[in-house]
Amino acid sequence: MLGGARSGKSAFAEGLVRSTGLARFYLATAEAGDGEMDMRIARHRADRASRDWKTVEEPLDLRARLQDLAAPERCILVDCLTLWISNLMMAERNVTAEGERLTAALDRLAGPVVLVSNEIGLGIVPDNRMARAFRDHAGRLHQAIAAMAEEVYFVAAGLPLKMKG
Repeated sequence: MLGGARSGKSAFAEGLVRSTGLARFYLATAEAGDGEMDMRIARHRADRASRDWKTVEEPLDLRARLQDLAAPERCILVDCLTLWISNLMMAERNVTAEGERLTAALDRLAGPVVLVSNEIGLGIVPDNRMARAFRDHAGRLHQAIAAMAEEVYFVAAGLPLKMKG
């Protein structure tokens, strides 16, 4: 599930997960770095709790957490990969290696997974090295996951466009 900020991609992804009829797990990658993010995370936690989601937070070791949670009776929503990439970069982890491990693991998970990520490569080339590295990491990860995914959607203005599947 790709789209820009506030495009409706998370809401669409939640609908896909609900449509499976399976137990719903929300694997959140956000970390609270400031007061505004604290409030966003608290709001999301409360919203999901009221709608029968089991929320698990994992900012760094996404592959291991997915392996722990995956089961045929569960559908896992990961929101979002670009926050995960940012967390990895800030922790000075090898983003390429982590992305390769994640991609390799996705094909072997016991249940369905819906991945949400921001498409950030549609604008101008960023003016600094870190932002360019972030864009490049996201673009390569998106390509690798899209190549193996059964379905890929792009969401803009709340409207999903099925790109694959």
